[in-house]
This record gives sequence, structure tokens and C-alpha cells, in this order.
Amino acid sequence: MGHFEKGQHALLNEGEENEMEIFGYRTQGCRKSLCLAGSIFSFGILPLVFYWRPAWHVWAHCVPCSLQEADTVLLRTTDEFQIYSWKKVIWIYLSALNSAFGLTPDHPLITDEEYIISRAIRKPDLKVRCIKVQKIRYVWNYLEGQFQKIGSLEDWLSSAKIHQKFGSGLTREEQEIRRLICGPNTIDVEVTPVWKLLIKEVLNPFYIFQLFSVCLWFSEDYKEYAFAIIIMSIISISLTVYDLREQSVKLHHLVESHNSITVSVCGRKAGVQELESHVLVPGDLLILTGNKVLMPCDAILIEGSCVVDEGLLTGESIPVTKTPLPKMDSSVPWKTQSEADYKRHVLFCGTEVIQAKAACSGTVRAVVLQTGFNTAKGDLVRSILYPKPMNFKLYRDAIRFLLCLVGTATIGMIYTLCVYVLSGEPPEEVVRKALDVITIAVPPALPAALTTGIIYAQRRLKKRGIFCISPQRINVCGQLNLVCFDKTGTLTRDGLDLWGVVSCDRNGFQEVHSFASGQAVPWGPVCAAMASCHSLILLDGTIQGDPLDLKMFEATTWEMAFSGDDFHIKGVPAHAMVVKPCRTASQVPVEGIAILHQFPFSSALQRMTVIVQEMGGDRLAFMKGAPERVASFCQPETVPTSFASELQIYTTQGFRVIALAYKKLENGHHTTALTRETVESDLIFLGLLILENRLKEETKPVLEELISAQIRTVMITGDNLQTAITVARKSGMVSESQKVILIEANETNGSSSASISWTLVEEKKHITYGNQDNYINIRDEVSDNGREGSYHFALTGKSFHVISQHFSSLLPKILINGTIFARMSPGQKSSLVEEFQKLDYFVGMCGDGANDCGALKMAHVGISLSEQEASVASPFTSKTPNIECVPHLIKEGRAALVTSFCMFKYMALYSMIQYVGVLLLYWETNSLSNYQFLFQDLAITTLIGVTTLRNHYSGRALWLKPVIPALWEAETGGSQVNLNGAYPKLVPFRPAGRLISPPLLLSVIFNILLSLAMHIAGFILVQRQPWYSMEIHSACTVQNESISELTMSPTAPEKMESNSAFTSFENTTIWFLGTINCIIVALVFSKGKPFRQPTYTNYIFVLVLIIQLGVCLFILFADIPELYRRLDLLCTPILWRVSIVIMLSLNFIVSLVAEEAIIENRALWMMIKRCFGYQSKSQYRIWQRDLANDPSWPPLNQTSHSDMPECGRGVSYSNPVFESNEEQL
Repeated sequence: MGHFEKGQHALLNEGEENEMEIFGYRTQGCRKSLCLAGSIFSFGILPLVFYWRPAWHVWAHCVPCSLQEADTVLLRTTDEFQIYSWKKVIWIYLSALNSAFGLTPDHPLITDEEYIISRAIRKPDLKVRCIKVQKIRYVWNYLEGQFQKIGSLEDWLSSAKIHQKFGSGLTREEQEIRRLICGPNTIDVEVTPVWKLLIKEVLNPFYIFQLFSVCLWFSEDYKEYAFAIIIMSIISISLTVYDLREQSVKLHHLVESHNSITVSVCGRKAGVQELESHVLVPGDLLILTGNKVLMPCDAILIEGSCVVDEGLLTGESIPVTKTPLPKMDSSVPWKTQSEADYKRHVLFCGTEVIQAKAACSGTVRAVVLQTGFNTAKGDLVRSILYPKPMNFKLYRDAIRFLLCLVGTATIGMIYTLCVYVLSGEPPEEVVRKALDVITIAVPPALPAALTTGIIYAQRRLKKRGIFCISPQRINVCGQLNLVCFDKTGTLTRDGLDLWGVVSCDRNGFQEVHSFASGQAVPWGPVCAAMASCHSLILLDGTIQGDPLDLKMFEATTWEMAFSGDDFHIKGVPAHAMVVKPCRTASQVPVEGIAILHQFPFSSALQRMTVIVQEMGGDRLAFMKGAPERVASFCQPETVPTSFASELQIYTTQGFRVIALAYKKLENGHHTTALTRETVESDLIFLGLLILENRLKEETKPVLEELISAQIRTVMITGDNLQTAITVARKSGMVSESQKVILIEANETNGSSSASISWTLVEEKKHITYGNQDNYINIRDEVSDNGREGSYHFALTGKSFHVISQHFSSLLPKILINGTIFARMSPGQKSSLVEEFQKLDYFVGMCGDGANDCGALKMAHVGISLSEQEASVASPFTSKTPNIECVPHLIKEGRAALVTSFCMFKYMALYSMIQYVGVLLLYWETNSLSNYQFLFQDLAITTLIGVTTLRNHYSGRALWLKPVIPALWEAETGGSQVNLNGAYPKLVPFRPAGRLISPPLLLSVIFNILLSLAMHIAGFILVQRQPWYSMEIHSACTVQNESISELTMSPTAPEKMESNSAFTSFENTTIWFLGTINCIIVALVFSKGKPFRQPTYTNYIFVLVLIIQLGVCLFILFADIPELYRRLDLLCTPILWRVSIVIMLSLNFIVSLVAEEAIIENRALWMMIKRCFGYQSKSQYRIWQRDLANDPSWPPLNQTSHSDMPECGRGVSYSNPVFESNEEQL
């Protein structure tokens, strides 16, 4: 794949999450014929290999060619997984539209090559080449020579172009062409037929291996176990198919409502029509009427405003106000034309329009932006249908280990062939015995063992109200060592209590008006701002919206209503939202205030503005938002000189502070004609609104638990820096003995270059307004003791941006101790998480799901606190609205990881115990009999597996795609440890994250060697016993007979009717040693503390082991001839049976001591690491070591500039492999 023809290779979705490489191929007739012949002569094995290896299918059937000529394309993901798939190129014919619309190659719609749709049509035969990948359609762009996504409007369109081109709808011809090329607007998850699911499941490599094994066992007359495996496989396949079918049905029902909505569409010539939503195309003009409308597509609002519930996508059910896309003259793409988030103009598919408010024209209009699976809801469904694989390195390690076992089996096969050929056995017997070695040595479900712990962990998480759309991430939870938290609504309570308002005049700030007094806010601009500057809506008689807005409005005791028909103001809709003073209110000179237009709040802008009209009075604009931000839009002379110190008084006590401002507007203008920039200028500063934002009760104990477990905690908030520092101290994120260093970075300004300063933040006790609390002060003079003990950096989003741009070499140093990040925009939150990942941290992010959406998706583990079971926002969603879910997830992740590794070890050992025993017996051209195999496979390992079978399916969420056959444990005996839950306490270290970790490998190798030594000792010692004879079929003495008499008279012992091919003293000894060793290994490997509950809490497992051990010892010591005859065992003297027990006891003691004293001895491994000078290669560890030895770090009370040599960009760090950090477990 290294050299490509010109145009054969390209990238699909370049730079996006689902980026893929695409290769062009052309099918060749002769190759196809050869493959067909190969399929027939290989009895279907070749098609099976092609099914498992899609790339091989393409390479065998096709020859490389340019993508333009290709009839088949090969796709390969660009991540570390490099998963292949292939698709046929299909043609869409537009000739069907010829007769209806007279569509010819020179038709204006075809010749206009401004849009992708026109560029995709081949002239003159009017055909379109396309492929469909993961539900998305891509068409071949003839002008640019590449496949491009279709089903959405072009990104380069400016707002003026959207208004001009699509503002009055599409013509009938345009609609039909787009409908044919883009496909239907449906999120169609078909219910997969049972027969398809059945075939897909049966073709799993595991079941193919089972089929091979069963055929081999039938040929050896091992019918009982073969039938048992067939029955279990049928049950397994049936359960898995049923489970998949259920998921398919649930997902189908989840999305089908979207596909059958009636909408009003305005055509350029046809006018308004009622159409089914599935016929919508990008560019259609929707007319939104009435309330409670479910959006069937993504659309750009171009006229009117809407209030939308976006709970499905963000997990937050707070109504969001959407404003129309302003018509600007610039040619800048509409998404980037303003600093505000473009999403405030977009109505997303699957969200509910609670209220549609018409503009002057009397309609609410929106242009269809994206349809089908291109939409926001389509993206959520696709993430469920095609989850991104995780733990690839873990899986790859398992495959490598499996290959090692295959290599071991190959050695065993060669050994078997040599022994049996030299013994003169018939060829068919030699082949059977050699193949038998493979079925014994290779457990085919070994890679699947690594996912089994996930299923049980997911079930336990679901019970705690934590839902998961990416179950593979549960193992990653066990590796988290840094967790970022949003502040408001995550660490602190959602509900804010109004504490007071501080108005200001020309003389500065006035006395605080406390809301505790119960007195209403006196009439004035501050009262008007509180009553009108919000995004609340009136729905079914109740006021709904953001909790902060709600508290603020309720404090005014005003009422909300819609204006009547007699309400007429120029440029104002007839039914505007009006706020009125309640009847009991006195001395309010206005009848009410009509809210004419909103510029809604956005996290990026940190403010919101409204245009209002006093009834019979002035037209005003009010702004509220972050104090520093609001002050920057005000006339400097209106902002009190004590602004910074007054703000600090409240923020240092953990209050949430909002600033208010206003200005008068001219009455003549239409509200829609006013731009945000015009309205938000030369404002008059009104004062500060102070809200109490209390910590949630659960916050402090959870953070203390994480910190004591040496898991770093970081706060990323959009709130004020001083408030964030106080909350960090109160919550325990920063302890009393630790120092906080404030980092301020400023952009290049005129002649001065970018600068960065470091200041120690000092605590002082300060009493203000009867509230005794921490007061934070910046120290003027700081001694060197700032470097003593530990410290935390605190900085704002602005400083973070400047440091990223101008001081990139300092960024990793700052992040090592950076704990408080305030005034961070959503984009900066994502960048910060990514920077932490570059330092090799496993990053968790916990937030409310709305403005944290990007960071939640970027983190290794994103947890959204939400009422929804699933959201686009994050892989995990917790219904409990506090951070208690974080330690639960980490504990379950650790337990799942340890469970998977225990399963892996047990499966490997079980296979190797049987393998060693059988190869020893092959030396004597002997083997275990069918009933002996049956007892080991069914009565021991299968029973251990079945102890957890009842838990296997109940724990899956509807979208968890089964990655393993349901009953594979029954064959491999894997589930001995799954009933153990997570240990309730978090320990200050993580479990091993790799299969190639020395303790894990040592454990497996040591136990294999121990079992080998025990088997060889038993095999040799039994042959040296005085009663041993090749001719004797029982060494059980008659009551008065001595061993010497027995050996003197070889003809004396009873001749039992048994299968002479198997019965021997070696066979009996090896069988007892192997069978009981399987039970011992299960017990030794069932790990409890520190990551899981102790083994004895798994009552079923312990009971099963006791019963199995009891049965084995009973068989060993009970002289029941019929039982021995059935199991092909020989009776041995009591002394030898005791010897077997002693060997097994020694094995158990040595294995247990080795596991506890060496393998699980963390202190020992740490000492070995120190002795050999091993140091962690993780980037953050390297930086920590460097900084610990740097006496000049952290710098205090100094300022550096970007043009200084030590602050240059020349030494900026990079970590090219951080993309795969997720898998460096």
C-alpha cells in the first residue's frame, strides 16, 4: 500500500473525527473468476477469509486505479486501529427528471457549478457517482476530483448568500434534483432481520473454531462434550441474536418518530405546501408555526426567533433562545462572521421548538441546513451504530499472546507427530492427535476476555443511574489520573440564591440592597434590567428558563404576559413578551416593558443583551454578563473607580457576580435593523447583582477522596477567577497549607511584546456585611517562602490563550500545577483537555453537558450530569446531578480492568494445564479419555463460567453492541471472578494497564512453569513407585495384602473392564493433578482488594469451588470401582493419593505466596524499579522531575516578555504519539 497511482488515494472527511483514507480499485473479470474457483475448491474457506479481511477481498478481485475510474473503493480509518472496509461505487441517474422538467445538460441548474450538487453531475449523460459510508452519502466532485459529503449546505456560504439564494425557497426542479442526489431526510435504523444477525454471528471466528473443534471431537468419538458445546453455542447464538435484535428494535423506535413529521415548506413558485419531512432537502425554506414542534432536520433560522429545548443533544433541559442569522454584506462564511457561536442561529434535529415568535413579516422562517444522518441527531445515532473502538493496544496485546499460544501449539503438534509416527500409529490417528493439541492449547476467546469485565461493570453503573454509549471506555476509567470539573452546576448548586444588588451612581457604589430584608428593589434602571434582561419564556402559564434568570426576575416581583392585539409599536411584533409590575407594587411610573429583541447569552461572549420598549416611554438596551466583560462595553466615566476592589470583595467569598448596564436607543429604528455591535456600545454601568452559589454537599468529600487517591483535580469554569479560587479552597481542591499563584498574560500591545506575570495570592481574614470568610489579596512583596510546599497555578481563559500563542514552552510547566482555570470559553475548555492529554494524562471531564460539550467529547472519559440517558455530549451520562458518579466510575473501571486481566490469566493457565498434561501422556502414546476431558471441561471450567451466566445480559444498555459471544465463558471457564464488585475505597495507585506489564506476564509464566514442574514430578514419580507396572490395571490392595506381595505377584491384581488405550497410572496421576490445579488457579487468580471486593463476597463462586474440590477429593479417595471404570482411572495406594494432595497443596501454597508476596507486592516492584533506575516515560512525570530540580521554579513577582530568549517558542514541546495515549494503559 506504499505506492499509489496518480489519483488513487485521497482523504475522506479530512480533519474530522471520522477521517478515512480512500483508495480506488477496478474489478477485473479474470481475478473474479479465479476467486470464484478458489471459493469452490476451498469449500467456502476463501470467502470466509475475505469476509474477515475486507482489504484482501478488494486486493484479490480488483486492480488499483484512479478514484475517478474506480468501481470499488477501499476505506481505511486514519486512527491507530486502521480498520478496513470496502464499498461499491453506485450511479444515480437524473434522466428520470428529463421528461418531467425537460432537464438537459445545458439547463441553468446543471451548468451553474457554484454548488457541489452541480459539480457532481456528469455531462452530458446526467449521472452522479456516489458511495455510502456509515449512513452518509458522498458524491464525486468532477471539478475538484474528490468524493465530498452531500446532504448539507456548503460551509463557504455567507449569510447574504443564504438569505439571497434560499430566502424565498427552492424551485420544484431544484428540490427534485437535490432529493435524488442527497437522498431522503430520514434517520433510518432498519430492524436487522434475524437471518442476517444469525449469519453474522455464526461467521464469528470463535464459532468457526468451535465448528472445527466439534468436527474433530466427533471423529474421536468425543460425542458428549461435542453435543454440550453445540447446545451451549446454540444458546449463546440465540441469546446474542435476541439481544442484538432487541437493540435494533429499540434504536429503530427511538428514531422513527423523526421520519414522519408534517412540515410547511415554502417553494419559490409553488408557495407554502404541507409536506412529509422525509422529502426535505438542504436549502428548503421551512415555515415554523405554533409551538411544540419537533425539528426533523438541522435548519438555520433566518427570520423570527425560537425558544428550543435541546435536552436530547446537550442533556440540559433549560430552554435556549435562538435568534435569526443577520444579513451581512461580507463574504465571510456564515459560521465565522461574528465572534458569537454560530449555533445560536441553528435549530438542531431532534430538538423541540417550544415557542416560535414571528418577526415583522409575521412568519418564522428557517433554511434547511442538513438532512438525515448529517444532522445533530443523526450524528448521535451514528455514534451509537458505529462506536469508536477503544483499548486497541490491550486487544493487540491479547492477539499477540494468542499467537504465542498458537506457536506453543505448533511446537506441541510437531512433538505429537514425531512421537506418534515413531510409535507406528496409523496416519489418521496421528493427524487427529496433532489437531487435538490446537483445540487444547488455544482458547479462541482470549481477546474477548478483555472485554468481559466491562459488561458487569456497566450493569452496576446502570443501577447507580450512570448510562454509557461507549462501553469500551469503562476500562479507560480505571486509568484516570486527572479529572477536570466545571464549577457552576457541577461543584456548586444549580440554584442560585440572590444575596443582594449593589447599584452605582456618579459617586461610586451605593449601599448593598439585601434581598434577605424582603424589600423589593426600588424602581430604577437596575429594577428594569432585572425585570427584562433575561431569556425567560411563558409556557402554559408558567415561566421557564435559566435558573439564574428565574431568580433575578422573581426578585423584582413583576409579572410576565404577552401583549394584546392593541399593542402597536413601529417595528415590533404584535404579540411581544411584556413584563409588568404586580398590582401591589407602588411608585412604578411605567405600565410595563415590552421585550422587543434578544441577543442571547453565549459562553464565548459572556454576556446577553435585550432591546426593550417602556410602555409610553423610552426604547432601551440592557446588558448583563461577566463584570469585566460588561464594564468593557461601558463609558469609562460610568464605571466606578473602586470597581475592581468592590468586585473582589464578593468574588473572594465565593459569590457569583453579574454586572448590569444600559443605554437609551432612538425610537425610530426597526429593532431588526440594529446590529449587536451598535447596541452594545457606550453603555452606562448600573451595578452588580450578587448571587450566592453554594457548594453541593457531595462535592468536598468526593474531591477529598480523589485527592487522597492521588488523582489530580482541576477546575475549568466560565466564572470569575476570584470566585473560582474561593470555591477551590472551600471544596478542598486547594488545601489550606497550599499556595495559589496567579498567572496573568497579556497580548502584544503596540510596541510592547506579550508579557506574563506571576503573583502569589495571599489569604487574609476579612469581615464584610456580616459574612466572615476568606478574603484574597494580591501581595505586593513576597519572600522566597512562596516556593516552599506545594502550589497551584490559577489563570483565566485570556491568559491561557496568550500563553498558548506566545509562551508555548511554558505551557507544560504551568499545566503540571495548573488547578484553577477561569473565564474559559467552550473552545478553550476543549483545548485545555487536549493539552493535558499531550502530557500523557488520562483525562476525565465532568460537566453539565451544554457549554462543556467539546471538552466532554475530547476527554478520555466525559461524564455529563443530566436527566437524559444519552446525549451527544459525552460517553457517560449520570442521572444523579452531583460528582459522586466520578469515583464510582473510576472504581468500576479499575474493577473491570482487573477482572479482564484475571480472566485472561485464568484462560491462559487452564489451556496450558491441559496442554502440559496431554503432551506428557503423549510421550507414552497415551491421552486423557473422553470422560476425563468431559469432567475437566464441563464439571470444572464450565460450571465456574455458569456461576455468572445469569448476569451476562441484563447489564447492557440498548446501544451496547455485543463484542463477544454470550457463552464463551462456558467453553473457556472464564467468568470465575465477575461477581466481585468494585472495592469501595479508592487506593492511591492504578492497576496495570497493559498485558505486557512485568507482574502480569511473570504471573502467567511462573504459574505455567509451576504447573509444568508439578506434572513432570507426578509423571516421573509415579513410574518409580514399587507397585508401578505397565501390565497392572489397579494397585488397590486387598485388605490384608501388602505392597510387597502385590509387586511380587503381577498376576494378582484384578483386571478391570476399562479402555486399555487410556488407563494407566500416569493418566490417573496427571488427570487428578490437572483437574484440581484448575480449581487452585481459579482461586489464586480471583483477585480481591485493592480494586475489587474480597473473593469471599462472591458466594456462588466460593460455593462452586468448595463443591468441585470436594467432588475431586471424593473421587480421589473413594474406592468405587464402577466410578473409576467410567472415568478410565486406576486405583492407587492411599499413600500415593496423599502424595498427589501434597503436590497440589505445595503448588497452591507456592502459587499463592508468589502472587501475594511477589506479583502483587507493589512495594517490591517499586524497589526493583528504583534499583534498576527505571523512571516513568509519561510526559507529565518527566516534567515533574525537571521542575522539582529547578530552583527558579515557580517564578514569583516577576514579569517575562515573549521576546526574551527563555520565553521563546524554540523549546516548545511536542508529543507526536499523544493521539494513542488513550490506549497506553
